Amino acid sequence: MGERVECHSGYTYAERPHALTWQGMRYEVAAVEAQWRIPGGTKFRVRTAAGARFELLYVELSDEWRVHPLESAADKGSPPASP
Repeated sequence: MGERVECHSGYTYAERPHALTWQGMRYEVAAVEAQWRIPGGTKFRVRTAAGARFELLYVELSDEWRVHPLESAADKGSPPASP
């Protein structure tokens, strides 16, 4: 898939995302707008430093992230954060 989420892990894994890769571009997370538990995982709604918004899902059973853009990241016109 090429989707990757970098996150802070303390007491548990995936406590707070701080960067994500979407369509080959890396974005720094500027704010976590919402976070909630669902059966089998955790969801986050985030806004990137470039202004794009994404919904991130960490699926515990398969130990994978799923990234869904809420707005087109390409429409924001800002370059992604450097790695």
